[in-house]
Amino acid sequence: MKTITRVVLSCSLAAGLAARALAHHSAAAYNTRENITITGTVTEYRFRNPHVFMTVQVKNADGSTSSVEVEAGAASVLGPLGFTRDAVAVGDVVTIAGNPARNAADKSMLGRELTKKDGTYYPLNIASRSIYAANAVTATSIAGTWVSPSLGGFRVPPADVTDKGKAEMAKAGPTTTTQKDCVPIGEPSVMFYPVANTITVAKDRVTLKVDWMDTERVVYLDGRQHPPAAQTFLHGHSTGKWEGDTLVIETTNFKEHGSGLSTSLPSSTQKKLIERLRLAPDGKNLLYSGTVEDPVYLVKPVDWNGRWEYRPTMQHSNEKCDLDVARKFLKQ
Repeated sequence: MKTITRVVLSCSLAAGLAARALAHHSAAAYNTRENITITGTVTEYRFRNPHVFMTVQVKNADGSTSSVEVEAGAASVLGPLGFTRDAVAVGDVVTIAGNPARNAADKSMLGRELTKKDGTYYPLNIASRSIYAANAVTATSIAGTWVSPSLGGFRVPPADVTDKGKAEMAKAGPTTTTQKDCVPIGEPSVMFYPVANTITVAKDRVTLKVDWMDTERVVYLDGRQHPPAAQTFLHGHSTGKWEGDTLVIETTNFKEHGSGLSTSLPSSTQKKLIERLRLAPDGKNLLYSGTVEDPVYLVKPVDWNGRWEYRPTMQHSNEKCDLDVARKFLKQ
C-alpha cells in the first residue's frame, strides 16, 4: 500500500470546488488548495445524509499503519453521480484522492474520487466526475423522477439584496446554515439540489418529493385558497393550475427561515414563489423557471431559469438526515 502523497492544486480550481461544496456546509475544515492521495483498506463505512464517511487504514513509509477518516458528499447527492450504498464495503482496498484537514493532527480528509483495486471509479463529491450514462428514454409528462445537473440554477444578485439581507449575510459563517439541524435550505434553492426529485401527478394535486432532508411539497389543484397569513409552514402552502402543458405553482405562507434563500440569506413570512414546470420538447429535460419575492430580504423579485434531467430509474437514497453527522463539522 502506498503512503500519502501530496500535490498542490491551482487556486482557481480549489475555489471552484469549494464553491460547489456548499450542498451542506463549507469545506472550511479542509485545505482545498492541496490534494492528497491515500491507498488502504476500508475498515468502517457509513452511508449517511448529509455526509458519507469511511475509515481507511493506510500503511506508512516506516511500515506502521494509521487510520484516515474520509468525508464524502451526501448519500442523496452521490447517488445521481453513480455512488450508491453498495459501491464500497468494509475490506475493500481503495485509492482516494481529496483534500487534507487544515489541522495536521486531524487524521481526516475530504474525499473527491475513489478508485477500487479493480480500477472501478466512483465520485465522492458534488464536484466529482459522474459515471452516469446518458438516458435514452423520454418522458411524456412532468411526472417521474428528475435530477438537477447542478446547484447553480438559482442565484440572488448582490444588488437585489436589501440592507437587512446584506447585514445577515455579513454575519453568516459555516455554522449558520439550518442544515446542521437537518432543516433543508428553502425554495427555490432546494429544488436545484442534484438529488432525485420525484413528481407524482393526480387529479387534485401534484406532489414534489425531493431527496434532501425529507423535503416534500404538495401542490393543490382543487381551487382552494391559501390559509390565513398567520398559518405558516416550512415549505409554504402551494396551489397550482395548468396553463396548457405548464404547471404554474403559487406558494405563500412560509415560515421565517434562516437559510430560506441561500445558505447565508434568510427569508421571511412575506416570501412568495411563482414556479413553472414544463416538459422540454426533447422529453429528456424538465424546464423549471420562476420568480421569488421577499420584500424583507430582496429589493425586487428575482427570476430564475433551470432544467432537470429525466432519470426514470433513479432511486431515492431513503436515508434520513443524521443529526450527529450533520453537526459533525462543528467539532472541526
